[in-house]
Amino acid sequence: MIYIGLTGWGDHETLYTADTKPQEKLQDYSSHFPVVELDASFYAIQPKRNIEKWIKETPEKFQFVVKAYQGMTGHQRGESPFESKQAMFEAFKESIIPFQKTGKLATVLFQFPPWFDCKKEHVQYIRYCKRQMGDIQVALEFRHQSWYSDSFREQTIAFMKDEGWMHSVADEPQAGKGSVPFVPITTHPDTTIIRLHGRNFHGWTRSGNENWREVRYLYDYNKEELLTVANEVTQLNQSNHDVIVLFNNNSGGHAANNAKQLQEILGIDYQGLAPKQLDLF
Repeated sequence: MIYIGLTGWGDHETLYTADTKPQEKLQDYSSHFPVVELDASFYAIQPKRNIEKWIKETPEKFQFVVKAYQGMTGHQRGESPFESKQAMFEAFKESIIPFQKTGKLATVLFQFPPWFDCKKEHVQYIRYCKRQMGDIQVALEFRHQSWYSDSFREQTIAFMKDEGWMHSVADEPQAGKGSVPFVPITTHPDTTIIRLHGRNFHGWTRSGNENWREVRYLYDYNKEELLTVANEVTQLNQSNHDVIVLFNNNSGGHAANNAKQLQEILGIDYQGLAPKQLDLF
């Protein structure tokens, strides 16, 4: 099956009616898409009450791609709130148990930072993460070009297959070492993820600007680009292989529309979504 969704549910105003309250957005979101990326878990390990609320607000078959906590992927700056890395992983795993029990956990996404390059100590750390996560489904996304260089690309793909990682395929601007090429290759028997970050080259490289987060993902995929994405998704979807497609080009509000366009191109009509809210006035 092909699951199309967005990263987060708060920033997509075209999905909601004028009177939709912030606490109602996830429920409304789940009337449009069958999957979402949970990014709140990156900034803080979420309390049980939050996760139970999100589970309750979504349909039975709805899926969450839960982003790994920033301390687990090396993004965190400053002092860790945990006494050890082991304690951090244990707290994270404890937090996602409700997702697992209800069958709503698609995977945990480990997105490593642009400075996490291909070298032995980083390979060993990825192995450490996999051991810590046990039998929990995990996906891996790189941001440093070296993992897909001519010297390491085949080894990177083989490593993910051998270690049991889903491949999170990134579509992003080709802006040097801090970006990766689009490599639509399956590494897991069940599922592949495609995360579409947009192709705003100039916004991607303006990390020193105080508003860089607002411009980095400012991009609207055109129809030709979406047709190319649709072709790649279709190829990956052969033999009943699941593909999760997540649009992350949120800055200008384009993600939801692009996701709807891709759904139309692929001829997908999702069943079992939440009922849509009626806009009576």
